[in-house]
Amino acid sequence: MAYPSPLSQPHPGAGAPISPAGSPPATVPVGSRRTGGALVWIGGVLVLVLVALVAYFVNFLGPSASTVGMILALVPLAVVWTVVRLIDRWEPEPRGIVVFAVAWGAIAAVAIALGADLALTFVVGPLPAEFSSVVQAPVVEEIAKGLGVFLIYIAARRSFDGPVDGIVYGALVGAGFAFTENIQYFAISLIEGGLSQASTTFFLRAILSPFAHVMFTALIGFAFGLAARRSLPAGAAFGYGLVGLVGAILLHALWNGSAVFADFFGLYVTVQVPLFVLFILGVLLLRREESRLTRVRLGEYAAAGWFTEQEVGMLATGPGRRAALRWAKTLNGDRTRVMRRFIADATALAAARQRALSGRDPHAATVERQLLERATRARSELFAP
Repeated sequence: MAYPSPLSQPHPGAGAPISPAGSPPATVPVGSRRTGGALVWIGGVLVLVLVALVAYFVNFLGPSASTVGMILALVPLAVVWTVVRLIDRWEPEPRGIVVFAVAWGAIAAVAIALGADLALTFVVGPLPAEFSSVVQAPVVEEIAKGLGVFLIYIAARRSFDGPVDGIVYGALVGAGFAFTENIQYFAISLIEGGLSQASTTFFLRAILSPFAHVMFTALIGFAFGLAARRSLPAGAAFGYGLVGLVGAILLHALWNGSAVFADFFGLYVTVQVPLFVLFILGVLLLRREESRLTRVRLGEYAAAGWFTEQEVGMLATGPGRRAALRWAKTLNGDRTRVMRRFIADATALAAARQRALSGRDPHAATVERQLLERATRARSELFAP
């Protein structure tokens, strides 16, 4: 029998949910991916640091230049934000953790970098500009940004499922750092060279290299993501993070060194662009692996009667999801939002089962039931008259 879409089939029934993690506890937090409480407290501290940073910029750069710098810095931030959220569109990370990641990069990491610079200047005096650019900045800044990713790994472990999540968190931290750093660069260029120099700086940082910091810190996130996939505790994951940190520092030093010691544009075309292409290809390959894992985990639910095989193919692949959204748009009242919710819950369900199988989430079985109920309700809404 032919059906107009993979969803237009009789529901296979209400078989008992599979619960590999055993009996659930009596009470658990609602939802499967929540912001860690520790991050909320750290966020409160970040607000205080933000006040100090604003005072620093206004005092040293002036309110007008700082405002212009901030407006210009919003352009590359918007570009990076759009790309990162596109990578994360099918299983969005919790909003609170996304905000924390950007805030850590924009506030805490910048404050740490500024504090380290002031401390070194106080202890040993002014350092050569070449040393600061190629050694000090890569080491201090990547440690400061990587610390934010590590805090997310510790405090929001249930929202850190694998390499793609790690790349998303690392990229957001890097984007936040680049935003604040760009404010300073754009403002100083405006003060020293007027509109002409500010335009040149904007071209170099916002057009040619908006993803530089994003790519560096995403490498740290990728390393922590590998640790998350292996369900490693914080201590063992720290070793993975150190490997990613070394890679981020080396890439950062190469980038800064190209501007100090080499032909920047020549190295940009021959090294930086190929590295960025490899980065994009790596993300696509990781997304494919994530799709494969989603298909395997949802296939286990299909075997228990919760989904059909056609639904699994639809829910686990980009083309299938896009086809489902197009079909939902043709339904009475345009039920695209319902379909998006169905896809998101099914994807989160696959991640919850993976956590259950690894044994790292004691609440996975209850979360599984919640997501199955939500997916069932969404499915009913899709077929409601």
